[in-house]
Amino acid sequence: MSEVFLSLVEAAEQVRSKKISPRELVEGTLQRIERLNPRLNAYITVQEQEAREEASRLEKELMQGKVRGPLHGIPIAVKDNLQTRGTRTTSGSKIFAEWIPDEDATAVRKLKEAGAIIIGKANLHEFAMGATSENPHYGVIRNPWNLEKIPGGSSGGSAVAVAACLAYGALGTDTAGSIRLPAAMCGITGIKATYGLVSRHGCFPFSWSLDHVGPMARTVKDTAVLLEVIAGYDERDPSSCTGRYDLAGFRSREDLQGVRLGLMKKYLFEGMDPAVGQVIDRAIERLRELGAEIVSLELSGLDEALQSLRVIAQAEVFSIHEPLLEKFADLYGDDVKFRFRFGRQQTAAAYLNAQRIRRRFIAHAKEVLANVDALLGPTNVRQPYTIGTVPPEEAINNMFTLGKTPLANILGFPSLTIPCGFTEDGLPVGLQLIGKPFSEKRLVEIADCYERTEKWVANLIEMNRNMGERT
Repeated sequence: MSEVFLSLVEAAEQVRSKKISPRELVEGTLQRIERLNPRLNAYITVQEQEAREEASRLEKELMQGKVRGPLHGIPIAVKDNLQTRGTRTTSGSKIFAEWIPDEDATAVRKLKEAGAIIIGKANLHEFAMGATSENPHYGVIRNPWNLEKIPGGSSGGSAVAVAACLAYGALGTDTAGSIRLPAAMCGITGIKATYGLVSRHGCFPFSWSLDHVGPMARTVKDTAVLLEVIAGYDERDPSSCTGRYDLAGFRSREDLQGVRLGLMKKYLFEGMDPAVGQVIDRAIERLRELGAEIVSLELSGLDEALQSLRVIAQAEVFSIHEPLLEKFADLYGDDVKFRFRFGRQQTAAAYLNAQRIRRRFIAHAKEVLANVDALLGPTNVRQPYTIGTVPPEEAINNMFTLGKTPLANILGFPSLTIPCGFTEDGLPVGLQLIGKPFSEKRLVEIADCYERTEKWVANLIEMNRNMGERT
């Protein structure tokens, strides 16, 4: 089963050169899922039969000289709020426990067109509305670095599947950090692209003006490959845009000479656990050693903008769920019910004012970031909570207290998280880059350069080997 420890790029290269077959990748992944998923609970549904059948088709095509794309034969996990044709899509809820869509989400369709094999539907915080991935209906998702800790959320199952080598990559969704927070807490990479760059058609919405669909993987290059596959205009998504995002040919930099990174101590470094702060400080020093210029920045109106995100998100999510609440109120978990109390209180005037504040803040941020390549800071400022320690009424605040991810959502700017070390308790910490609109390629180049000077990917694989031995 050593093939499960390959990166996505490595596995794809070996498939194309016929050193490994798609069926071998699928069987190795399914064996590892069977062994570890009962403890980690990363998946709600494992598509064993479908994955084996698709692997056989792709292997036959490969023997005939046909390669669908860069993901030919690669097992990928999909968050269970993204539609998969013929396979149930629960959104982590009891309400949709048996719903089987008749079409794929656009991002899922693009994965398949590129040759990916959907290995399963990843567990998540109910309706993607939380940062802990403690799901009352499908069970708690556990952090592979410490099984008593949360993995972050809401894309907790996607992050755990990738981190524990139960898939070579995964799709998640991100409304206030739900890709980047669990990626950071599980020691992997995740990207939330510019708003509208990846279609959200076929994704059950949380907040239509804040939601993003994006990739998670074990390396920066793997994540960039996935983003390149799923990005692009989609007429079925009203927010879809045609911005430039050419990631396929990004160059590997030897250093970061000429790169300017903005450091904003206000907000991004507030509420920092000292153990996390030590890791972040070391990572910033490494970036300086690589040649990056670190400059101080300030964003005025930040507190007001983040409060506007709360108003927008909760008003929109309540409007989406109001018809369901009339019929299925008893089927929601306690923490999700608590969120609806806040959303129900929002007036039209408050919502419109929040959107006005948001537009003004975006314009200001573009001016402030004009002379830097990206903002730099922590992804998570606290270590993962112990499972079961946060009461439902506190769940609405978790994304704001655990990490510093919501800023990129209110802006709609691209943001990437990359592992940057471990606390003394052996828990991963993520470093976050927030770029200007459509600067995904620049973020990937910076992160890739940093990644190649560190050992965090090797540490992740070593953890997986040890976890396999323990079980």
